[in-house]
Amino acid sequence: MPYIAIKAYPKDEETKKKLVDQINDIVLKTWGCPQEAISISIEEVKPADWDRSVMDTEVRPKADKMMILEGKKKY
Repeated sequence: MPYIAIKAYPKDEETKKKLVDQINDIVLKTWGCPQEAISISIEEVKPADWDRSVMDTEVRPKADKMMILEGKKKY
């Protein structure tokens, strides 16, 4: 714990590694867990598949759990 799953449009490997490194650092500083407890994944989704694969199946059904939804803070 924590497990962070990122779904996003395809990006180059350097960009993905930079993002994961920055998220990892923030989790270490803010969450207060050991490095061994952190898992982060990236799943690339084609833009044409985004609504069907992500928005309709994961984001909208969990709208009450979203901390930021479509760019707007929910807290």
